[in-house]
Amino acid sequence: MDIQNMPREQLGVCAEGNLHSVYLMFNASDNDNVESQLRPCIANVAQYIYELTDQYSDSAFNGFVAIGANYWDSLYPDARPEMLKPFPAMQAGNREAPAIEYDLFVHLRCDRYDILHLVANEISQMFEDLVELVEEERGFRFMDSRDLTGFVDGTENPKGRHRQEVALVGDEDPEFKGGSYIHVQKYAHNLSKWHRLPLKKQEDIIGRTKQDNIEYESEDKPLTSHIKRVNLKDENGKSIEILRQSMPYGSLKEQGLMFISTCRTPDHFEKMLHSMVFGDGAGNHDHLMHFTSALTGSSFFAPSLDFLMQFDN
Repeated sequence: MDIQNMPREQLGVCAEGNLHSVYLMFNASDNDNVESQLRPCIANVAQYIYELTDQYSDSAFNGFVAIGANYWDSLYPDARPEMLKPFPAMQAGNREAPAIEYDLFVHLRCDRYDILHLVANEISQMFEDLVELVEEERGFRFMDSRDLTGFVDGTENPKGRHRQEVALVGDEDPEFKGGSYIHVQKYAHNLSKWHRLPLKKQEDIIGRTKQDNIEYESEDKPLTSHIKRVNLKDENGKSIEILRQSMPYGSLKEQGLMFISTCRTPDHFEKMLHSMVFGDGAGNHDHLMHFTSALTGSSFFAPSLDFLMQFDN
């Protein structure tokens, strides 16, 4: 990928992890001609987020705006990302990945919670009565970047420039170069059930040690381990990669993981999810799904800032 000639990406797509996050899901209002007003508004929101990245650089602020797969054609009828499609709902036995689609997704991250709260309010006011906020969640870093299960999360994430290579569309779809396919799932963990498991059983389900975060040797990994089910290869033996931007969320009543996949193709996420839910064809599904439930599943595209700014007037 020629990073040098890449349109300006929305910086939150590939940014490193933060301490806090906000997830805002919107649906467009039923107002007449709402799309003609939303297009410049979305451009302004994306530009605002982009500028704040520099203003609040000491707190590592970043974010992005993404458009729902089912709403894209209403908003931008003249062009559509080549591979954009609705969330791939799946079910096998008691393992379910439901689809709940939204029109817009605004994701914000920062190392200061007060700045996040301030910016989320500002963006809500910028949208005014053009949209309705239908879901809001707040995420946080847990310990040393661990999931609430106690295991380090995101260990397999691409590093450095490779993050852009994995997450951003390239020359294969020139009009949408610098954009990214986004999948969001909200998982609720059954932590009381999880914590009743012996440590070795937990480690076998994940495929790595809990305290030291050491991945099992390949021959020692159960076929039902989470790592075995999501660390996939293509027909040429090359790793199928996504960039995860996931963080824990929750209260005492409900807690779990806000999972975000960003990728230059939606196929990688879909193959991983299929492997988790349906397994390898021999009944070996992801046993982590016995302890967590996907409550939502949504598909979006986060265009480059340059694409969005075409509609800022």
